[in-house]
Amino acid sequence: MNRQRSFIGFIVAGAIAVLVIAIAGFYWFFGKSPANLIGSTSQPSAAIFVSKLSPVMVSLQANPDRLQALEREEELSKLKTSLFAKSGIDYKQDIQPWLGDEITLAITTLDIDRDLENGQQTGYLLALATKQPEKSREFVELLFSKRALAGANLAVEQYKGVKLIYDNSQPEQDLFAGAVVGEGFVLFANDPKVLRDAINNVQAPDLNLTSSLEYQKATKQLPKGGLAVAFLNVPIVAKWQGLELPEQLYNSQIISLALNPKGLLAETTFLTSSEIVPTSVPLSKPVGALQYIPASAGLAISGSNLSNLSNSDLAKLWRQATATIYGSEEDVVSRLAKPLVDIQKRWGINLPEDIFSWVQGEYAIALLPEKEQTNPHWIFVVEKSEGVEQGVARLDAIASSNGLSINPLTIDKQKISAWTELITATKKSDAKEGASFSIETKVRGLHTTLGNYEIFTSDLETIDEILTIKDNSIIDNPNFQDSIAAIPLPNQGYIYLDWTKSQNFLERQVPILKLVEVLGKPFFNNLRSLTVSSYGTETRSLKGGVFFKLHNS
Repeated sequence: MNRQRSFIGFIVAGAIAVLVIAIAGFYWFFGKSPANLIGSTSQPSAAIFVSKLSPVMVSLQANPDRLQALEREEELSKLKTSLFAKSGIDYKQDIQPWLGDEITLAITTLDIDRDLENGQQTGYLLALATKQPEKSREFVELLFSKRALAGANLAVEQYKGVKLIYDNSQPEQDLFAGAVVGEGFVLFANDPKVLRDAINNVQAPDLNLTSSLEYQKATKQLPKGGLAVAFLNVPIVAKWQGLELPEQLYNSQIISLALNPKGLLAETTFLTSSEIVPTSVPLSKPVGALQYIPASAGLAISGSNLSNLSNSDLAKLWRQATATIYGSEEDVVSRLAKPLVDIQKRWGINLPEDIFSWVQGEYAIALLPEKEQTNPHWIFVVEKSEGVEQGVARLDAIASSNGLSINPLTIDKQKISAWTELITATKKSDAKEGASFSIETKVRGLHTTLGNYEIFTSDLETIDEILTIKDNSIIDNPNFQDSIAAIPLPNQGYIYLDWTKSQNFLERQVPILKLVEVLGKPFFNNLRSLTVSSYGTETRSLKGGVFFKLHNS
């Protein structure tokens, strides 16, 4: 069996560094103040053990027990129990007394023995800060003695002044190694070579992550009081996934997780050696186009200037990120933006060329999901500017070329242009008389002018809702207001997702999401909405954030 695959137990145990981060967000349900949950203001100390060629490092910079008191359904207690149940370890007795304020999990190397003939064997390192070295040494001895009683063949080695304990097992069996380094950390790895490399990284500082100029630039972007941080070496992550990036603009990414009185803010910065030019002038307030988006919207995207979107640095980031994660930009677009893909196919249009190219002012795009319908209603609002009139005329021409009629309508004294199609409906009748037919008019889209905006919708019900919106627009929605309040100004606009309204629709588009929800059930059960934005003014980095708003926060 491949050693990477056989080391499932260690990977699960290491996942506490990630899972506990999500659990941290649950404190808002209990009316607790985040003041006593402020994390470290510095970079992870365990970075000295990690190679600067490491693809990923994730650190929790707070003791899990500081989150324990904030539980309602004992998610963290259950997690700890399940992690150590098979090992015979009691967390409260054996770990809690010495565990410090940092847990770091890193992918240290893509191939431990650098031998491609026996497959890629990824190296994993888990570093736990200790506040009582002697007690942590006792724990390591206890852990391995229990493994010996279970039949493991142990070996002890002194390496550069550090005592290593590990299974001296055959490659097809589980490998496990541990050590207490100095007065600060307990290390576990899936191979003793990973521990030796970690010790080498400390004693030869030019080898470890803290010596990386890219990492140094990234950590300067960290906000104060972050609860957790993740660093990704983007090209190596792509190599780890076996992918060749068609376009590499960004070299590294750093993500921080911080508590907010209204929710949880994940802030990320992508760094590049190229100069970044914003697609449009940053916005100091939400765009006026949002006043025409109903509060019932499940998804709302707003900003300004779509004309240069395809050549923007944000678009380049999208292409690089989707290639890294999915291997294909088209695949993820076809899944997550299926309604837009369907519109393009049905009408025979190219969104960037036929629509985005003439949107130079404000815009807002929204989807209004309904449980009974597979395809949600849609809204597109664009500010009147040079080229909009010609753009609308072009869409009318495309509709006409697709066999649709352009008919004027009036709803509550508002003049509307409707793209309609005549279809034949068959009704059952007496066999002697034969079938009867009727002709029905189907509305395929509408557009109208309100104030300084041109508004496009999918159906009559939606445009009627817009005309009677009054004070029930998304911009007046308290949940939306709370969400965008957590995003710094100025910025490039917002992507706002109401999870409670969009969950069913998203699960139909992305079936694997159901599995993710099962794994992160406490988080998703309490998720109210998420808001994404891009901001920051530095020329060699792209900064943005995702704000998670939870129920009752």
